[in-house]
Amino acid sequence: MAFPKDFVWGAATASYQVEGAAFEDGKGQGIWDVFCKRPGAVWQNHSGDVACDHYHRYVEDVEIMKKIGLKAYRMEMSWPRVMPDGVGNVNRKGIDFYDKLFDELLKADIEPWVTLYHWNLPQALQEKGGWQSPESSKWFSEYTALVVNKFSDRVTKWMTINEPQVIIMHGLLTGLHAPGFKLGMAEALAAGHNLLLAHGRAVSAVRQNAKREVSVGYAPVGWIRRPATNDQCDIDAARKASFEIDPTTLWNSAWWMDPVFFGKYPDQGLEAFGSIAPRVSAGDMEIISLPLDFLGVNIYTASAVKAGEDGKPELVPYKVGYQMNTYDWPVVPDVVYWAGKFFHERYNKPLVITENGTAVAEIIARDGGVHDPQRSEFIAKHLIEVDRAIQEGVPYKGYFYWSLLDNFEWNCGYKHRFGLVYVDFETGERIVKDSAVFYGDVINGKIGLG
Repeated sequence: MAFPKDFVWGAATASYQVEGAAFEDGKGQGIWDVFCKRPGAVWQNHSGDVACDHYHRYVEDVEIMKKIGLKAYRMEMSWPRVMPDGVGNVNRKGIDFYDKLFDELLKADIEPWVTLYHWNLPQALQEKGGWQSPESSKWFSEYTALVVNKFSDRVTKWMTINEPQVIIMHGLLTGLHAPGFKLGMAEALAAGHNLLLAHGRAVSAVRQNAKREVSVGYAPVGWIRRPATNDQCDIDAARKASFEIDPTTLWNSAWWMDPVFFGKYPDQGLEAFGSIAPRVSAGDMEIISLPLDFLGVNIYTASAVKAGEDGKPELVPYKVGYQMNTYDWPVVPDVVYWAGKFFHERYNKPLVITENGTAVAEIIARDGGVHDPQRSEFIAKHLIEVDRAIQEGVPYKGYFYWSLLDNFEWNCGYKHRFGLVYVDFETGERIVKDSAVFYGDVINGKIGLG
């Protein structure tokens, strides 16, 4: 295999999942700080109060990244750490933390790729209506302008919003995530429109405030269906199913990507949602569809479909004993191949895999190491499929493994370990896993994947 010389190799985290220091140095409360205090909201009542203590151990963590051989680090800036009230007042100590982190990364020749929002809204803004407020996109624009003006002398890769599907679906419909609401679909769709407006206003804010040439992207869930076979009829069925919209759920790609790239909601979605579709004001779609430099996609798994009667997609059950991870997600490496094909065909943009990873059962061995061959195989098999897509013309520009560190996995707390680096959540000790060494050897060309 021969990945392009400029292919970006990295790992990813999000601020609430790793930073800790939840109530230190002037940081404001975020919605996850509040949600985690609700009894039973998170597995075993865990929280991100300390998490991986990255706020205090960032120097050590950057040293580990360099040791692994990472070339890029996808990270989120914590909105409530930088602006405790969401707008207005700026927390100097929060700014100082990211100042030092970016300098440390660049000193180690690791490029920061910054996500502006990975789910932790300032609680002060939630109390003003959160994403249900028509003012929310302007709040996000103000925050974006501040951090881009401050840090774009060193940061040139920016992503607006991570997984809008999860923000709205689990935050406002199912109640599984902060703020934990169970609204009706009409209210959720309206909030989703505000979120898309926030994306667009942030794109504008990045470009207007950048001090250097920048690349701007977006990181939704790369939700697709896989073809059950390589027969053309099944491929066509999978492509069709990958962009269909079920009105009982917001778990899809087209509703969250078509407005960004085509400037309109998909017709099938508007028909499916009917009278509860969000009201679109004049100029909204022009804001939402401001040009992007790349599409980031978070890809983990997918179900398979075949062509049924009249070519209509039909779900194909998994075989008995299919491979899955400890999150109960099926392990299907060709998901990154088909996602690349389908998203490139539809949106014709450079693609970056902004998340791809797995949780496995692991223990500290008698020799003190963490030997996780399942994760190494997961990485290898998925990268083989990324390479296959590239060889067929898919413009994959980078791959970020999720996650750099074992961390706080939202409503699952610390139940699942996705990291390249083992974290003892009592002591903070880090152990570089075998999979991290394997990934580093792939990055630096020490081993092949054939």
